[in-house]
Amino acid sequence: MENDFKKYITGLQHIGIPTNNIEKTKDFYELLGFQVVFETVNQKADEKVSFLKLDHTVIETYENKHAVLENGALDHIALNVTDIEEVYKLATEKGFSILEKGIQFLPFWERGVRFFTITGPNKEKVEFSQYL
Repeated sequence: MENDFKKYITGLQHIGIPTNNIEKTKDFYELLGFQVVFETVNQKADEKVSFLKLDHTVIETYENKHAVLENGALDHIALNVTDIEEVYKLATEKGFSILEKGIQFLPFWERGVRFFTITGPNKEKVEFSQYL
């Protein structure tokens, strides 16, 4: 049987890391060679957000003041998709646990991003994300 998701997923879009101190987090990743490529504020969540990039790896860090600060405390991985509606339909058909009601939108980057998140088998969050 063909994997329907593979038709729409083009790779890892970013890794989401919550923080209690965004400046300290940016400083750390900049020491590793990452560069800040986009900064904004998520008005809905009242969070400062920074995207840092090193070659093809992107980290999204957001200051939510609720970071667990324990080993293994990444929040999510985001997979880039070409058709968010079709992927949402597939996730629903497969019975995945979808964390949001419907496809969400954030005004990040030039034209925004649409996304939704599922729970994986280890309680990890997997975000499907499409740049507009």
